[in-house]
Amino acid sequence: MKKIGLFYGPLGGSTERVAKKVAAALGTDHVDLIPAKESKAADVEKYENVIYGMSTIGKETWDADKPANDWDVFLPEVEKVDYSNKVIAMFGLGDQITYDLHFVDALGVVAERILPKGANIIGKVETEGYDFRESQALIDGKFIGLPVNEDFEPELTDERVNNWIDKIKGEFK
Repeated sequence: MKKIGLFYGPLGGSTERVAKKVAAALGTDHVDLIPAKESKAADVEKYENVIYGMSTIGKETWDADKPANDWDVFLPEVEKVDYSNKVIAMFGLGDQITYDLHFVDALGVVAERILPKGANIIGKVETEGYDFRESQALIDGKFIGLPVNEDFEPELTDERVNNWIDKIKGEFK
């Protein structure tokens, strides 16, 4: 398997913790952990295998007057990438209790931007085991990537990550 570029954000906290779990499950020698906030399209272009890790915040904070988060900075760069020769996997952190109408929406937002650019996204996940009302991350009835709820289900994270890695590992180039 060729090296995987794992672009994640925000730094610190749950997303970074899960990014490190994903890297460990794949074997850290196979993965470069790269903070999204510090990355450009050219950094993504270096990899044929890419994982994007992100969190989704609630709607009321999207409109708040606060500095741009890591993915606000990185998303315009993500849109510049040519995905025609890349294998992409994504994981997203979200809170399905407090934000059950926006659960892991960021996965859907990113997919919406990269699918028209030829992205081959692997690692879709069934909705079974998740209790939420709406999510932009659903495509054809499945999550476009791995949903993780570190706020209310941290005890499920290791199992979910390991099962997902078992599923996608062989699909990378």
